[in-house]
Amino acid sequence: MSDLSERDADAGWAAARTLAEALPYIQIYDREIVVIKYGGHAMGEDDVARLFAADVVLLKLLGIHPVVVHGGGPQISRMLSRSGVESTFIDGLRVTDAATMEVAEMVLSGAVNKEIVNFINVAGREADVRGVGLSGKDARLITVEKAVKSRRDPETSLDLIVDLGFVGQPKTVDPKIVDALIHTEDDYVPVIAPIGVSEDGETYNINADAVAGAMAGALNAKRMLLLTDVQGVLDKNGERIAQMTVSQARAAIVDGTATGGMIPKLETAIHAVEQGVEAVVILDGRRPHAMLVELFTEHGAGTLVCKDEG
Repeated sequence: MSDLSERDADAGWAAARTLAEALPYIQIYDREIVVIKYGGHAMGEDDVARLFAADVVLLKLLGIHPVVVHGGGPQISRMLSRSGVESTFIDGLRVTDAATMEVAEMVLSGAVNKEIVNFINVAGREADVRGVGLSGKDARLITVEKAVKSRRDPETSLDLIVDLGFVGQPKTVDPKIVDALIHTEDDYVPVIAPIGVSEDGETYNINADAVAGAMAGALNAKRMLLLTDVQGVLDKNGERIAQMTVSQARAAIVDGTATGGMIPKLETAIHAVEQGVEAVVILDGRRPHAMLVELFTEHGAGTLVCKDEG
């Protein structure tokens, strides 16, 4: 046998061994719901996005029910700039006026949502796995209330209410349409844009992490995966923390272990676990096949947040 043939044979045996080792984990997630928050720089790179879509298709074919919730902040910013709509920020938070909301819905429910759906459709064509695009407005999926933010006035030390415009937070989630899609005989993958509607019919933009957390709780998901641009929560030595309880996650926020954008992600994870999600994992979505490593190997790929024991 030539060296090339031997290398091919070794690769084949290695692939078979990997599949065999994954069997216990595949059985753990059989027919379980996994909510995936997809965002960050992974969304802006077509090659990585196609790998993500292929991994989602693989999850579906392995008997798991993936539900994708996506963001799209950078895409909204680019479209606002192209459209000549100026953005106003307060303490780093974008104020969403009527013009901005119109662009945000067009980008999130339109361009971004349909691109992800298309990538899933292409990756799943041979097995007839199909992405289905939704927003929170469809079938009364997400009812929102206006988000309330406050800031400390440096002169008076008083907390002032900040009006961010059409920025909402999930009030109720009615997952009937999602349940119907994932439990039908056909292989559908719901892809949800973070747009919701208030009880009086106004459209609101919602933080995608918050949507994913609320959706995972409403669906009683086995896992929620928060795909980010970092490998997980890092300790004060810069090493990844493999697992945290809710109490440990809260402590990491208080003692400064978690900083910046990791704080709201941990808060989302804590809330989701308290709503009944078995565990939430924060992991680097830029790394190819990160979801597969997390779900189907012993060591995982990110930081898992779970409930306190006892």
